[in-house]
This record gives sequence, structure tokens and C-alpha cells, in this order.
Amino acid sequence: MQRKFLATGLLLFSVAFPLKVLAKTYDEIYVFGDSFSDTGNVFNATGGAIPPSPYVDGRFSNGSVWVEYLASDLGINFNPQTNFAFGGATTGFDNIGLAGLPGLQQQINSFTTVNASADPNALYIVWASTNDYIKYFFGDVPDPNETVTNISTAVESLIAVGAKDIMVVNQPDLGKFPITGGNNQTSDALSNLISTHNSNLTASIYLWDQQLNPDINIIGLDVNSLFNRIIADPQEFGFTNATDSCIAGDLSVIPINPPTQPVNCTPDTFVFWDQLHPTTATHKTIGELAFSTLKKEKVPVPEPSPVSGVLTFGALGVVSLLKGKGR
Repeated sequence: MQRKFLATGLLLFSVAFPLKVLAKTYDEIYVFGDSFSDTGNVFNATGGAIPPSPYVDGRFSNGSVWVEYLASDLGINFNPQTNFAFGGATTGFDNIGLAGLPGLQQQINSFTTVNASADPNALYIVWASTNDYIKYFFGDVPDPNETVTNISTAVESLIAVGAKDIMVVNQPDLGKFPITGGNNQTSDALSNLISTHNSNLTASIYLWDQQLNPDINIIGLDVNSLFNRIIADPQEFGFTNATDSCIAGDLSVIPINPPTQPVNCTPDTFVFWDQLHPTTATHKTIGELAFSTLKKEKVPVPEPSPVSGVLTFGALGVVSLLKGKGR
């Protein structure tokens, strides 16, 4: 099925984030995050047990995930060795999947420990916040300020070792995902948390754009707006179902122990593979958005609404650090 990806819609996505002209080509992609970007790390760590069939090739989907599509669009041979993303990772040190698997901070530390000087011609991707909010289902009260601060720490660490182009992905509204089971109270609670998260992150990226040295590009990827558009009008993007998941499962075990179910649907017509994870068709659309964002010319960006000091997200500290190093 041919999918429709509206280039004009990118203006709606881009107003949330500053965009810079990036005419350069990349020689590698480094990925840090969770199951949305995991290309087999949990699968390998568990001896092929998680995720099980009908998940495909160790992905938490029915095929390739968005970073693989992005690499292809950029003309890069995707290298699993430069993907540090693990399913279940939070933005901190926790992994809600299996004890011993890394969170975002361990992933970043693993990279910086062996890369005192990062490749300045590589693209670095940070997308890890979903599991911070999935903890809501386990009785925890997520803290968007802490989550955004954790993302800040990860970005600061990459900048400190010489990363130049860092893509930071915001959080899609889990309140609209099948994982809520149609519970309005759960849906509203998650939507409110994620709205705060994205506002904080947008304000922080805006500050970085204004205050970092020009050779540092913090590239915001607004997947939240993309998912909102897909869910509101799935047919526009070639889908027929943006409400249900292609395979069912117990909410209490996603993503710790994903469901093993027969596939009784046409996956390419579904936005969601299971109750949390997108289908590979949706991942392809995310990859297209990421590619277009990287290649798009800079557009005027409205200044975010006034926010509290906590939203500075550590950006001023990063600026001082960089200026102190003469970078």
C-alpha cells in the first residue's frame, strides 16, 4: 500500500522545535533510547526470548524500526553496534523490563567511556521517555521535570565528548494509545503528564537553539504532532485502524513480557502493533518525518510560553561549559 506523507504537514510539526539547515551528510548514526529504537539489544541479551514471535527480528514491532528507515533515507548502512537503545529503558538508570538491562544513563555512559572524542560527522539520537510514563501503570507517579532533566544530562554528556548534531525526540501522547484500554481517567492522566513533558522539552530545545555555539545542532523531532495527526485521520497516512492494536496483550506485562499471539490482522493497515508499540509501517512514517526534519530549511520559531526556571533543562550550564572550552 502506498502511503501518503504530507510535506506541507511538516510546517505544523516544525513550529514546536527550532530547525537548522543541515546540508552535511552523516557517516554514522548513534542511537540511545528504549524499545521504540531497539534493533535487537534486548533480544540478544535474553538469548532470543524477548521479544518473542510474532515480533520480528528482535524488534518490538513486526519489522524494521524508525532509525533503520532513517538510516536508509540518509544513505547510511545501519550498524547495530552503534545502537545502544534497550527496550524497557527509562531516562534514568532504571530499566522496567529486566534487572541488569540499562537505562538511558548507562547507555550514554557506555558510549562516552569508550569514546572520549565523539565523531563530529555522526548523527546522535536520544529518544527515551516512554517507560518513565509507563510506570504509571505500576502505581508510580511520573515526574516530567525529572524525566526532562535526565534527557538534559544525556545530551550534555554527548556534547561534552564532541557530538555536534543531536536529535532529541519528544513524547507521543500515550493517553491516545491502546495501552490505556479505553480508561478515560488513565488517558487524561497520561495526556496531562506528557503535555507537561513536551512543553518542558520544547522550552529547553528553544534555549539551546538560542544559546549554544552555532556548531552544536540540537534537532527536535516532534513525533507527538505526527501521532496526533495519524490518530485523528489515519486514512491520510494510509492506515485504517488507529485505535486498536494488531495483536492483543496484558497491559501489566508490556513491555516486560510482550504477548505471544497469532496475527489475525493486516499489520500495514494498523498504527499499533501491540498496545504500546507502532507497526513497522508507522515506524517508516516516523523515519520519513525525521529525514525531512534533518533536510528542512530553518523556519521562524515562536518563542515558547513563559515557563518556570526548571524548564531551562540545564541548558545554561551547557552553554557555560562549551564557552569555557572555547568551542
